[in-house]
Amino acid sequence: MAEPKQGVEASRVLAGLAHGSSSVRLRVALAVGSTPDPQFVDALVERCAVEPEFFVREMLTWALTRQPASVTVPRLIEELRSARTQARSQALHTLSKIGDRRAWPAITHELLTDADDEVARSAWRAAVVLVPEGAESGLVQVLTTQLGRGERETQLSLSRALVGLGEVIMPVLRAATTHPELRVRQHAIATERLWRNPDAGFDFAVEEAKRVVALGPAGREG
Repeated sequence: MAEPKQGVEASRVLAGLAHGSSSVRLRVALAVGSTPDPQFVDALVERCAVEPEFFVREMLTWALTRQPASVTVPRLIEELRSARTQARSQALHTLSKIGDRRAWPAITHELLTDADDEVARSAWRAAVVLVPEGAESGLVQVLTTQLGRGERETQLSLSRALVGLGEVIMPVLRAATTHPELRVRQHAIATERLWRNPDAGFDFAVEEAKRVVALGPAGREG
């Protein structure tokens, strides 16, 4: 008799996750996370790919972190190959929250340089969490190719990711401060300043970087 009951329950969860009310969807995700059951992993992952509300997506992610990693991690890795940008970004976000380093090989160069800014930002955050000891330098080499990309939010995400890797970033970052492209130079200098003085904040670091670039080599020690 257990199988029909599970089928009915699964149907209710699927219906609840697709309900027109975001508050209903939130309650269903909370309930699924509160009583973990691997049978709901697919439904949670699928909903992550299409859920329009940020706070519901966060609850879906939380519910997935409550499920067995042996089930969720392979399913999320599979989702990284989706053509849907939200599917990829949410899968990366959830993998960063789970923190299982078995997912590291799935954080590919293609994801770290994804054309969609949200996917790329999620990949950067996940990579910093999942990178194994000894692989940081290779990750820095890829991340610094993205310097100067996008607007403030994207540049801040990249700077935070780089700063999170520690001092290993400095040689590559210093080289980037002489890059021929102005945006790259400014972003590299701002990231360097942020690493040295994180309490000052990113906006201050950016303004400092602009000043340094404007002054040229004479401003590097300012």
